Amino acid sequence: MALSSSACNASLQVPKHLVPYKNPPVFWLQICKRKSSSLSLKLSRYTPGSLKCLSERQSAAEVEEQEEESEIERLFSNLNQATLKREPGSLTSAIFLVAGTTIGAGILAIPAVTQEPGFLASAVACILCWIFMVVTGLLIAEVNVNTMCELGSGGVSLVSMAMRTLGTVGVQIACWSYIFIHYALLVAYVARSSDILTTFLGIPLWEGAALFSIVLGGICYFGSQRFIGAVNGVLVFGIIASFAALVVVASGDLQWDALLKANFEAVPSSIPIIALAFVYQNVVPVLCTNLEGNLSKVRTAIVFGTAIPLVLFLIWNAVILGTITNLDTGMDKITDPLQQLQTSNGTVGPIVLVFSLLAIATSYIGFVLGLSDFLADLLKLPSGQNRPLPYLLTLIPPLALSLLDPEIFFKALDFAGTYGVLVLFGILPSAMSWSDRYSGSSQSQKLPLLVPGGKLTLSLVIGGAGCVILSEIIENFGHS
Repeated sequence: MALSSSACNASLQVPKHLVPYKNPPVFWLQICKRKSSSLSLKLSRYTPGSLKCLSERQSAAEVEEQEEESEIERLFSNLNQATLKREPGSLTSAIFLVAGTTIGAGILAIPAVTQEPGFLASAVACILCWIFMVVTGLLIAEVNVNTMCELGSGGVSLVSMAMRTLGTVGVQIACWSYIFIHYALLVAYVARSSDILTTFLGIPLWEGAALFSIVLGGICYFGSQRFIGAVNGVLVFGIIASFAALVVVASGDLQWDALLKANFEAVPSSIPIIALAFVYQNVVPVLCTNLEGNLSKVRTAIVFGTAIPLVLFLIWNAVILGTITNLDTGMDKITDPLQQLQTSNGTVGPIVLVFSLLAIATSYIGFVLGLSDFLADLLKLPSGQNRPLPYLLTLIPPLALSLLDPEIFFKALDFAGTYGVLVLFGILPSAMSWSDRYSGSSQSQKLPLLVPGGKLTLSLVIGGAGCVILSEIIENFGHS
């Protein structure tokens, strides 16, 4: 959210050890050291030529002490443009946003791709994918906050991050990958939701798709941060409630011996869909803006927001694979365990549909917010203002494509997971962080790192994603 220029009138005074950024933002938080060792954050307005060095009156020891003890809580304040009052983002809402975005259509496809590896092997794969996706999300947050500092504006999306760190080539890769993945997944969400609404309400597919898009798209466009966070909280609560009911009803026939199956050789083919199930990185720029660049809160929101889906994924997979054991696992055919579960238990069917619709709805909201913010940045629209064009470009194409091919759900998921997610949310964040940390071209003061390990960690992320992509390409060409 943009900061109003009439919020305050004091000139900015920057300590010498806080080197000014290349393009200072209009508003900064000035850190004031008090005798009680507490920190006071003052919002000051920057005017060209008004920079005064406070450290000329400070000793070197005082500067070093302030560097060690001072910690930036937030980079800026989100102000209500009508009341000029600060509206800090809620950490709870941020956690719900991440969790809601993560719990989407991917969870519906996990049992179908993990039936051959078995529960034990797929559980290990889920935990490793979760760690991988948490790391890449933190890398995106780290680069995003540094980019906001250097560019001096909030609402910085992946385009600005890629341009600042990787140049034109990085922007092209980021743009096309980001747009492709988001449109592919939004198409999948609209297609599956229209099918569910048709089953529940008895309406045509096109009406179900239009109803789903208009209601949730309207919430994203007209709703405030708090309202959208509240809606996400209600949806996540509904997901947990329906999930608990599903586990209670379906676990009566659970066969514990079936959970010990482990075929690690079949794990690589399931990684793209598992990684897709943990996608939330599209809302990280929105998260950083809502939380005012507070790195501690951003880290907490990402870790806890993705840990909730991890637990749900493991329990979900255990219930499905432990209940439906007579599955066909041929090389050219994937049987959907959910369909067998719905047909074999009349009580489970409606619960599965409710859980599926809520899971898709939470993910849809996150993807609409992420893509509309991305398109607004791409179109150079002012941040902090809701413009209809990015939302129309976000909502209409998926609606049209889902109506052209109602059976596109699994096709879109498979294609996006295999060739998009690991590039956009695997290799690209590591490459941007590498450039941001080690290129030396950035003139901005670096903030604390969110991901430790240096070049080794970044190399492992890039190498792991590259190996999976390469193996999938070889496998697909081998079957063609």
